[in-house]
Amino acid sequence: MNTGPDGSPGPLRDAEAVVLVGGQGMRLRPLTLSAPKPMLPTAGVPFLSHLLARIRESGIRHVVLGTSYKSEVFAEHFGDGSAFGLDLEYVVEDRPLDTAGAIRNVAHLLRAEDVLVFNGDILSGLDLRSLVETHRRAAAEVTLHLVKVDDPRQFGCVPTDAEGRVTAFLEKTEDPPVDQINAGCYVFRRPVIERIPAGRRVSVERETFPGLLAGGARLQGHVDSSYWLDMGTPAAYVRGSADLVRGSLPSAALPGAPGESLLLAEARVAPDAVVDGGSTIGAGAEVATGARISGSMLFDGARVGADSVVRDCVLGAGARIGAGVVLRGAVIGDGAVIGDECELLDGARVWPGVEIPAGGVRFSADRR
Repeated sequence: MNTGPDGSPGPLRDAEAVVLVGGQGMRLRPLTLSAPKPMLPTAGVPFLSHLLARIRESGIRHVVLGTSYKSEVFAEHFGDGSAFGLDLEYVVEDRPLDTAGAIRNVAHLLRAEDVLVFNGDILSGLDLRSLVETHRRAAAEVTLHLVKVDDPRQFGCVPTDAEGRVTAFLEKTEDPPVDQINAGCYVFRRPVIERIPAGRRVSVERETFPGLLAGGARLQGHVDSSYWLDMGTPAAYVRGSADLVRGSLPSAALPGAPGESLLLAEARVAPDAVVDGGSTIGAGAEVATGARISGSMLFDGARVGADSVVRDCVLGAGARIGAGVVLRGAVIGDGAVIGDECELLDGARVWPGVEIPAGGVRFSADRR
């Protein structure tokens, strides 16, 4: 492996990447009715832009996107990747293949010996070069990025031995023996990918990895304490965008300087309005006098009325929020209208085009 002048891992020009972006993002609906989860605006650009920027910074140039849901959206935005300093190729999954099946589905486009594989909904500060260094030093068949979490009960656990070798894959349990979990990023030797059964659903954690362990293959764990967030829920999605805006996780794709807010082209914020907490105000969006926006995202063309409070929310493209409204932890779909003096609390979701009348309505449920 190449090394830098200080002996640290150098650019990964001899590796390539696969990004799995085929999921429908059901937990983020109604936002994902109009776009795949990795293409949702996140700190001013599609979420996938931040991941591709990290991949490019590592020195990797060839990237294959494994797509399915609304697959055309990816190619329309990123094209062949040349504008982003990458060589991008696309494979469309015509039926669900699970994680390992989706990896096998792109095998015909792979060229390198070492292939980094990413779940397309993870926000991470992992040093990719160090991950590959661990993989090569251990002569592993597969290396997994592992993170320690405060409450591993909601995840499967991945124990390792004193040398970092993976020893098992454990299902979710109320009494997990370790706090290490699979963080959704791997390095595969290409022959391992080519041995995954083709044309059917295959799970990495339930079939591929246990099968490799049973056959005596070396699976290595790479544990680090860098930033890590699964962006699968609205609360996590909002938090991740805010962290990018504030610079908690630096990103070369951020379209502006880190700070308390990010205002895109032609966004209009009244002089006495407050926008903070890592909020993003989309292109052409408006925030009226006396309004307070904190830790939230306004997609392009959204409008917030006078004296309204929006905290930890996502407002879809063209959404209209009246005056004196209080939104907390809510998801407002594209083009939805919230009348004056309404209060929408944690968990409230308003679907595209729905209109909530004025008059002090208070709720925390789906409105379709």
